[in-house]
Amino acid sequence: MKLDTGHYDYWPYRGRPKIRWPGGARVAFWVAPNIEFYELTPPANPARAAWPHPSPAVPGYSIRDYGNRVGHMRQMTLLDKYGIRGSISLSTALCTHHPEIIQMCRERDWEFFSHGIYNTRYTYGMSEAQERAMVLESMETIERHTGRRPAGYLAPALSHSEHTLDLFAELGGLYTCDLFHDDQPTPLRVRGGQRFVSVPYSLELNDTIAYVVNKIEPRRYGQMIKDSFDRLYEEGAESGTVMCIPTHNYQVSCPHRLKAFEDALAYITSHPDVWITTGREIAEHYLAHHHDQALADINAKNGGR
Repeated sequence: MKLDTGHYDYWPYRGRPKIRWPGGARVAFWVAPNIEFYELTPPANPARAAWPHPSPAVPGYSIRDYGNRVGHMRQMTLLDKYGIRGSISLSTALCTHHPEIIQMCRERDWEFFSHGIYNTRYTYGMSEAQERAMVLESMETIERHTGRRPAGYLAPALSHSEHTLDLFAELGGLYTCDLFHDDQPTPLRVRGGQRFVSVPYSLELNDTIAYVVNKIEPRRYGQMIKDSFDRLYEEGAESGTVMCIPTHNYQVSCPHRLKAFEDALAYITSHPDVWITTGREIAEHYLAHHHDQALADINAKNGGR
């Protein structure tokens, strides 16, 4: 029986060494658009059905297609307006199916990190060798189409195995978004001993969780984003915090939802001392300036483990 993931130790928020972001910023702020590709009739997975209704799942498939046809353009225009470079959680099949989207993001110097190949194919039931091959293929596809190997990973449809983080670290990754345990980056323990970190990625502010799971109306979602920022901005003056808004182009970019999202972005970017950045830049800064001090503090507070 396992009591926890084994990747990190308990580390109380109060009393940690302060994170100092570039320019003296209180908050490192990033937006993570999930740009995904879903198959209409994917291979069956023994642990999870891809769609909640019988095949062909035309409603679910077509609204996601709407995201890549229409919603992406809306969100990209909005992020351009507020000087935000997206950090794309990418289903790498998009490189084949919609290379024009990849090109538009490259032109804007957006980050690409791996979200697997298809968002309708899960890690559940894979052998370690199969998962390694999937992760490696996704990384090599991004590098081939963008010229840069991805630094980050988010498991497809949040499907994990006990080996997911170990495999990505072994293949040269720097950070994961697959843990939702903190408002600051934290060092992680992986079996190969690589220096590897968790970068905060908020499920609570994820638009799919807000709209589909929690049934929150757009105006309330926008206010949640502002309230989260206010708290992290206040605490960040003393500690250095991270705020992430994970989005999906078929959710936040629907016409009736976009205004609330824009109001929240306008509010956040109107504040001084906010580092508008990417997941990679957060991970690289943390690894270069704070990782070792944080790890020493964790070990000291846990009896030198």
